Amino acid sequence: MTRIGLISDTHHFLDAAVFDHFKNCDEIWHGGDFGTIEIAEKIIAGFRKFTSPEHQAGLRFRAVYGNIDGQDIRSIYPEQLVFDCEGVTVMMRHIGGYPPKYNPATKRELLIHQPQLFISGHSHILKVMYDEKLNCLHMNPGAAGKQGWHKVRTLIRFVIDGKDIKNCEVVELG
Repeated sequence: MTRIGLISDTHHFLDAAVFDHFKNCDEIWHGGDFGTIEIAEKIIAGFRKFTSPEHQAGLRFRAVYGNIDGQDIRSIYPEQLVFDCEGVTVMMRHIGGYPPKYNPATKRELLIHQPQLFISGHSHILKVMYDEKLNCLHMNPGAAGKQGWHKVRTLIRFVIDGKDIKNCEVVELG
């Protein structure tokens, strides 16, 4: 069982409350638009600081860059990640769209990789929806930063247990 904290669109701001919500997570995934490399570093450092010592060995941070991210972030994090988590193929891109309105590049990649879970950011709109045509769950955690037109900052916690994606919780940061 892997407990995941999903965040995106921090845009130069990281609320300290994120660590309370992610303290029991095994992995944190960031869907792009960090704003600065310091935000990524703060997430990683905070993740380790607020997690029990016996839990720290298995911690993992996965991320993609977003459209506002500079070369410092792009040199570390890719535009797209495709990986396996507990037997679930996951594809993550910052700009992707949502079922069935994917952008053409994302649609092409979804057809190639056939993930069971697709993570995106960019829109600042929280969405968790299933694409029956692609047999894929789509998650966009909304925006955790202060920049943008969203009124509530959000993130998601969920669990991957074998092939099951479950216990999805939306967290409102305010």
